[in-house]
Amino acid sequence: MRFLLRRLLYSVVVLIGVLIVVFALVHVVPGDPVRIALGTRYTPEAYQALRSASGLDRPLIEQFFSYAGHALTGDLGVSFRNGEPVTATLLERLPASVSLAVVGMLIALIIALPAGIFAALHRGRIGDGIVRVASQSGVSVPDFWMGILLIGLFASTLGWLPTSGYRPFLQDPGGWLRHVVLPGLTVGLVAGAIMTRYVRSAVLDVAEAGHVRTARSKGLAPVVITSRHIVRNALVPILTITGIQLATILGGVIVVEVVFAWPGLGRLTYTAVAARDYPLIQGAVLLIAALFLLINLAVDVLYAVVDPRIRLS
Repeated sequence: MRFLLRRLLYSVVVLIGVLIVVFALVHVVPGDPVRIALGTRYTPEAYQALRSASGLDRPLIEQFFSYAGHALTGDLGVSFRNGEPVTATLLERLPASVSLAVVGMLIALIIALPAGIFAALHRGRIGDGIVRVASQSGVSVPDFWMGILLIGLFASTLGWLPTSGYRPFLQDPGGWLRHVVLPGLTVGLVAGAIMTRYVRSAVLDVAEAGHVRTARSKGLAPVVITSRHIVRNALVPILTITGIQLATILGGVIVVEVVFAWPGLGRLTYTAVAARDYPLIQGAVLLIAALFLLINLAVDVLYAVVDPRIRLS
């Protein structure tokens, strides 16, 4: 319990810091959000009315405490762009981001775990070289270019999959699967290439440890040595990179979401920044930070489950 409470306390402190930093940075960005929101409907009266309704005519310190107080109750304000509650808008976009993150991480793990373990166990051989070249190529190729290549192959040439759009899973599971494959594959290939290198490095570090040499000297089967003594002890760094990649995808892979017209948090944040929509920017960044902290907390708990020495220390 002390372990969990410490992690929760750290998360709360970080979230407060994020709230302060985001609020400050948003207000130093050039441009008048009220003027941009009104567009061609601008009149001095409408300008003053919207500025007063949004609280931007009050001192910054008063605006901050008012926003923080409402945020604690789940009220993140109203969007300047469309007049809808920010909380409702974020919750509406969250399922799309979760769908993309789950599919992308499944693909990444399917690629990274066997490839990284294989490369580490065949260090210096041709198989290791092929995996290293392939992973380096995956890291080097921009995700938007990867997405365009996949669209050209599976959508334009073969005609198997749609190029863009989204279908809710509960309403249309088949349509959801057809639409999520290409963006999920784009995200998964890039994340898998990154994770393969970390898995290989983690397995190599453990494979040279003393307890592994002892297991080999006892004549244990290679499969037993790999599963029980190598992979299990390499899980901590693997969990770290998995958590980072999952949080990154959940936070919004902006370029991929724009290429595939995917209605996730990344694309929403992009449009909010372009429109200088203060409440939506603050709410989106706050939610993304909360997702990062939640995943980090889950990874910390898994550390303690995988390796009791972490919990005891």
